[in-house]
Amino acid sequence: MRLLLAAPHSGSGKTTLALALLLALRERGLKVQPFKVGPDYIDPTHLEAASGRRPYHLDGFFLDEKGLLSLFRHGARGAEFALIEGVMGLFDGKDPLGEVGSTAQVARLLKAPVALVVDAKGMAGSIAPLALGFRDFHPGVRVVGVLANRVGSERHAGILKEALEAVGLPLLGWLPEDPALALPERHLGLVLAGEAKPPLEALRRAFRVDLPRVLELAASAPPLPEAPPFLPERRPPRVRLAYAWDRAFAFYYPEALELLEALGAELVPVSPLEDEALPEAHALLLGGGYPELYAERLSENRALREAIRRFPGPIVAECGGYMYLSRGLWVGERFFPMVGLVPGEARMAERPVLGYREVEALRDNPVARKGDRLKGHEFHYARLPPSPSPAWRRLGGEEVEGYTDGRVLASFVHLYLPASPGAAERLLRSAEGGALSGPPS
Repeated sequence: MRLLLAAPHSGSGKTTLALALLLALRERGLKVQPFKVGPDYIDPTHLEAASGRRPYHLDGFFLDEKGLLSLFRHGARGAEFALIEGVMGLFDGKDPLGEVGSTAQVARLLKAPVALVVDAKGMAGSIAPLALGFRDFHPGVRVVGVLANRVGSERHAGILKEALEAVGLPLLGWLPEDPALALPERHLGLVLAGEAKPPLEALRRAFRVDLPRVLELAASAPPLPEAPPFLPERRPPRVRLAYAWDRAFAFYYPEALELLEALGAELVPVSPLEDEALPEAHALLLGGGYPELYAERLSENRALREAIRRFPGPIVAECGGYMYLSRGLWVGERFFPMVGLVPGEARMAERPVLGYREVEALRDNPVARKGDRLKGHEFHYARLPPSPSPAWRRLGGEEVEGYTDGRVLASFVHLYLPASPGAAERLLRSAEGGALSGPPS
């Protein structure tokens, strides 16, 4: 069984309804596997809190049809129900009609029935033509029902149900308008589930759902074609890869970490906030996150900053990791020294830089040879001055970005390694070339 939750636009309540439905399905005794469409690191933390299973990303820009099918099958193994949370509006993507990088693309490729999440505040009969338009817009996208958010009352829900039934769509469930059900937000979206727990118990009590109908519609999804294994055959561990993991750095694609493990990496977490020494490792991965929120503590941990500065192996730093490797980070009028392996100082701006990226390596680095092309995405408010040794050129223009000296790669681009497994293999080979660094285990 599988069901995809989509919406007319961002902010409709997809994550909130996904959490409520996950809880209802688990209460029914089902093993539910969540997925998230698009390059989102934050919503999946909430989906994991509600499901007890690690979500995977489904993105039609990063992966072709075969790759998406492989990843879906990989993620759904052992589950009885797959719940896919969409991104933005149903047809919002890389192009105007949402053919690539959209929730609709994933729905088509996975032949997944779609439940439309509608913010129903201030809406009555108008929900019917809205839902009807989404149902009839694309023949390959099958909208089978509606989940309503911010409903005023039982009577309001009855009006919405009657209006939808008039156009042949069921109201599958609804949540009332209640501030206690809201998920906390910040400038990059929702707050991570580890920082502020989602209101799971309140959602469980408030959710009104026709679960038998949901199960019936999810079961109507047709069989999917066979697909090759998503991961290569697992190799014995050959390198130790330390990766930053704490409240300041937690943005990683789980399928990318699993790919590194399958290729022979032993992943060892390290906290730039808490640890004073690096573990024994051949290479270091500094993912994205919120270093600006923890700048003072990161700066005060001089021991680890110095250990990273002296680390001789390959280092890959993405977005927040790039900021951490820089000379320092400005938060308002305060400056906090950072690692100093990368030239420039990071400053926060008011407007974000965001979007999918295809980049070409300008010189050899730990994951690419000069001329190699990789896929990724950006979403950040920080800025760093132009580098004297940029790592990437953005395809389709002359814009350059990031920094590399061949051993260190630092960039605002979050690379999607499963789209280019050779880049992950190159990282491990780069790590094999150096001695094990760090204190004894």
